[in-house]
Amino acid sequence: MGVLISKWINSTLLNPTIAMPVIAASWVVGGIVILLLERAAPKAHWHDGERLPLSKAFQIGLCQVLALIPGTSRSGATILGGEMLGVDRVAATKFTFYLAVPTMLGATVFELYKKGAGLTQGQSFNIAVGFVVSFIVAYVVIRQFLVIVARYGLTPFGWYRIAAGLALAAYIWI
Repeated sequence: MGVLISKWINSTLLNPTIAMPVIAASWVVGGIVILLLERAAPKAHWHDGERLPLSKAFQIGLCQVLALIPGTSRSGATILGGEMLGVDRVAATKFTFYLAVPTMLGATVFELYKKGAGLTQGQSFNIAVGFVVSFIVAYVVIRQFLVIVARYGLTPFGWYRIAAGLALAAYIWI
């Protein structure tokens, strides 16, 4: 089943003539959804991303499914989902990044399983260096992102998505 989904994603959603308009629309719609839901978020009942009840963590994890839609941010879907489930914005953001580790690790292991035998020693080294550099950069960026989210919420990200989606749509149709 997973292989069939992967083949469909690769042949359909990664096809630029299909994916680009979907991504542009997804960015605009997603930006509007962010702006609307940021205003509608219920009062937070959980304030620690490291101590969420298992049921709440599972529910936030399910929000990741929305990221299968091209142009949908996995972290945006889980942060906003957490907020809608009564989790404090900063706690939801921290939890989202904790959630990314097994998600990205699983995707990486799956791709290495499928294509790892064809990698040269140099390519393996490049992947290892890229992993370390990405981890360091992500650590720095996440710390700053938490400051922005704590102060402004996801509203700037919503406006950014709308502007980027409109720019991509203009590029496609020009």
